[in-house]
Formats: sequence, C-alpha cells, structure tokens
Amino acid sequence: MFKHFSWKSMRNIVSILLILALLAGCGGNGGESGAGDGVLDVDIMSVYYTPEPPGEDNVIVEEIGKRTNTKLNITWVSPNNYGDKVNVTLASGDIPDLMLLDNAFTAQVRMMVQQGAFWDLTPYIKDYPNLMKFPKEAWINTKQADGKNYGIPRVRPVDGGNFLYIRKDWLDKLGLEVPKTTDELYTVLKAFVEQDPDGNGKTDTIGYAGYVDQSSMGTLNALQYAFVQNNGDWKLIDGKLVNINLLPEMKDALEWLNKAYEEKLLPEDLATLKNSQAKDMLKAGRAGGFQDTVEAAWEPTEELRKTDPKADFEPLVSLNGYVNRDAGFFGMFVIPKTVPEEKMKKLLELMDYGASDEGSDLASYGLKDVHYTEDIGIKVPTEQAKTDIVAQQALGQIFLKYDKYLRAYRSGMPDEVLERNKKIIDERAKISIPDLAAGLNSETSTRVGNELQKSIQDMKTKLILGKLPISEWDNFVHELKSNPDLLKMTEEINAAYQQRTASIK
Repeated sequence: MFKHFSWKSMRNIVSILLILALLAGCGGNGGESGAGDGVLDVDIMSVYYTPEPPGEDNVIVEEIGKRTNTKLNITWVSPNNYGDKVNVTLASGDIPDLMLLDNAFTAQVRMMVQQGAFWDLTPYIKDYPNLMKFPKEAWINTKQADGKNYGIPRVRPVDGGNFLYIRKDWLDKLGLEVPKTTDELYTVLKAFVEQDPDGNGKTDTIGYAGYVDQSSMGTLNALQYAFVQNNGDWKLIDGKLVNINLLPEMKDALEWLNKAYEEKLLPEDLATLKNSQAKDMLKAGRAGGFQDTVEAAWEPTEELRKTDPKADFEPLVSLNGYVNRDAGFFGMFVIPKTVPEEKMKKLLELMDYGASDEGSDLASYGLKDVHYTEDIGIKVPTEQAKTDIVAQQALGQIFLKYDKYLRAYRSGMPDEVLERNKKIIDERAKISIPDLAAGLNSETSTRVGNELQKSIQDMKTKLILGKLPISEWDNFVHELKSNPDLLKMTEEINAAYQQRTASIK
C-alpha cells in the first residue's frame, strides 16, 4: 500500500495541511489589514496600461504584500487582448482569487452569475469601510439582474468624464464667451473657422475635431445628449425608459450637426477619422474643440504650450444645462465561489486596504522621495517610478481609493489649471445626469443590439454628411417605433430597471 510513498509526498501533504490550517485561521474582521501569522497567497488577474507590466519582484507589489501579510501573484494582461483573456479564463473554470472583468455584463458573466460561479458580496461589503466610501452609483450600477453585487467595482469618479473642451485662448482673442448652449457653441465654432483664431492669415482651422464610428456617435456623443438632455440611450419619461432615438430632440441634434458639417465646422472625413488623428489636429493647433475627460484637456494644451505659452483648452461645465454623470466604475473584480468564505473575507480586507489612502497611494505612486516627490499636495513621479513601473496605470488598476477629483489632474499640470478643473468638476456635480440604464439586462439587446445600433448609426452618419435629406429621419423613426427587436428591448430594459429600483429601496 505504501510502496510508492515518498518523503516528497509527505512534504506535499504537510504543505496542504498547513494551507488548510491557515485558511481556517483567517478571521473575517474587516478592520484588520493583516492576514494572521501566515502569509496568504492571492492570485490576481488584471490589466496594465504601462509600456511593460510590473515584474514578479516589483518593489511595490512586495511592499503591499508586507503590509497586508499576503503574497500577490499577479497575471498582467495587455488591454489589447484583455477581453479575450477574460473569456478564455471564465470558460476554463480556473479563475484566480481576484479577477478583473472589464465588462461586468456580458452574456457569459450573466450566465455564470446565475450558475453561482461568483461570491455574492452584498451581505459582506458593509463591513469594509473604505469600500463603502465608493460612490453609491458604483455599487448600484454593478448590481446584476437579481439586484445583488457579485464584484468589487474598479472605482472611478462620477463627475469629470467625457464632455466638451474648447480653446479658451481662441475665445479670448475673438472676444467670445465660453458657450453655455448649443446655439452659442455653433457661433463659436463658426468663428473659429472663419475668423483666423490662430493668426496665421489663413482659413485653415476646424471648429470641432468630431468623428463617428460604425456603431456610435464617437466624439459627437455629448452634443447629441445635450439636445435630448439625457445620458445614454434610454431616457426616463413618465416613469418609463424610452429610447432617445425616438425623441423629437434627436432630429434637432442631427439638423445641427448636418449644418455644422455643411459649413465645415467639423472635419470633412469625420466618418473615417480616428481618435489619434483627431488628437493630432488639436496638438497641431488646427482644431478648437474636442470631447474627453476634464484632465485630458491638458494633453493638447501641454503640447501647444511648447510653442504658444497662452494656448489653453478649457473643459465646459455644461451645454443646454446638461452634462453627463458617469457610472462610478470601469469593470469589477470578482471572487470565484471556489474560494472558501474565510479567504473571501480576507480578499475583501485586502481590497479594502487598497481603497484606503495608504494602500491607494502606495499602489499608484509608490514610496515617497523614491518614486515621487510632493509639492503643495501634488505628487510628482520620479525617474525611479518609471524604472520600477509604479503608476496608476498598473497597480492602481487593482488598488484605488475613490477620489472625486481623479479626473482633475495630470502630471505636469500647473496648479492654476488643476484648481480650475476642480471647480469645473464641482459645478458639474450640481447638475450632472446619470445613465439610468447602465448595466441593465436585455437578452434581446445582447442578441441583436449591436446590429440595431449599427443601423441607427449608419442612418445618423448619412444624415450628418448630407447623403440623405433630414426628412428621412422621420421615416426611419416611424419604422423604429414598430421594430419588434426595439419593442422587446424596451420591455426588457424597463423590467430590469423596475427590478433594480425595487432592490435599492
């Protein structure tokens, strides 16, 4: 019976018993940041946006391990193929202890939730104070169809997201005010095209570096939403979510955009223009406006100031009294049900540490006077930070606290620009509108939504480019109203909305 037994086998058995003892001894007290006397092994899969991922011997990975009594084994995946890696990993069933789902609502994820593949964290999260500091939107918008939370949001600010920014120095030169309505914006963009704001004696400037793609309005999104006064494709009217493409204001938006295109306020090639090409226009001083997050306006500003110290892109507070409020998350970390309950609690404790001031700053900025210096509250990365791959774009994708001003600052930004951005974010927070349909489940939308969206966008693009008369939109909307797929989607989206609303009360 013991013929093939070896001391190696004995060591393996002892090791297993030690691990089981460790897990059994790990308490669920969310107030502690350690993991008992033993070191807890934690397997994580996440994305990185740095040129290279942190290595196994990364100094900050090791430092976080020391402070939390854990050993972090992180599988880093490029954003270029992260979605594919998620699909393969979920299908394999071999899911790490903590796994970032870049899309929390795919058909595969919904099915696995229904099958009980992930821990329902709803009863536990209240015990972790730093996670509870996340905005309520982050937790509401990551609820699954049953109204429960099966993941820890990769938290993001709710204000300061994608909206318009504009050349403030051009406005000043032409004696114009910052536009507050779409009518005022049109006047501004027309002046940018016709009144030589760059002073080179040529009419070679573009008002707004807008573009569309095959399935969305791209950087014209905020403009159409300003007309329909809504964030996302579904607007709440008389207690029911209605698709915005059926609203009369959408036709007003398309007429505005068609006129802007005809008068060359928008790029001639807006249907094929890429994001990088549009940004190149801004950095070359050829365009006066764009759509991006608040802090992203610094990117072209910084480039232009190399030759023009007065160059300045200023984010708008709103248009027609509208500005979007974001969902408060960008994916979520799930814990598979194969993880024992006591270890699951320790993983929540680890993530709670990562959402603390200490844990978040350590992950994003590293060690003070080694990876960053601090000046009037602003952390400035050192060359050592680049060498050690210490950045919010890497470990900061796993461990991050909620910061309402996260979208106010970028490296190298002057203090006066930072303070202006904070004020803009504060003003937006007073009026911003959320996407009420974020994360709502519609099986019909999962099945045919992309194709329907492409057909709608194709019609919008043709109307903006003047390939069809604007009257064709009326005929198109008439057909949409009786489209069986859209009718079914509307029914399912509203049912999901009512279910989620009831779960919040």
